[in-house]
Amino acid sequence: MSGICRARLAEERKAWRKDHPFGFYARPTKAEDGSMNLMKWEAGIPGKAGSLWEGGMYKLTLDFPEEFPTKPPKCKFTPPLFHPNVYPSGTVCLSILDEDKNWRASINVKQILLGIQDLLTEPNNADPAQAPAYHLFQTDKAAYDKRIRQQAREMVPQD
Repeated sequence: MSGICRARLAEERKAWRKDHPFGFYARPTKAEDGSMNLMKWEAGIPGKAGSLWEGGMYKLTLDFPEEFPTKPPKCKFTPPLFHPNVYPSGTVCLSILDEDKNWRASINVKQILLGIQDLLTEPNNADPAQAPAYHLFQTDKAAYDKRIRQQAREMVPQD
């Protein structure tokens, strides 16, 4: 199975390098021996223009299981984000990343990252993962918005 996994991830890398959304990045990490680790990627998702998230670059890791593409990667923000659908650990709660919900083997890295970008601006109230962010979003939208704008300022890329 891991041969299928690695071949698919090599194709994902090639496809990403040819065509990816503006402002995003995604690449395999380096293993301790300096070789490329296709099983763990680092990525960056820019905040959508015109949204509370604008200006920030949100870093995350994608950990691919040996069973990929049958099973989805685990996507985790580093550092964890204040968001109703991000667990305190930083793990993203999104239906397309859940093998029991909407995961399909045809979903690619670009679709995953665009889906996460959409989730940032449009939280899913039906699937909360972080109580403080969920409650603030539900009870005091102005305070939630202020907190997200502050978080975006903290995530501005340093050149």
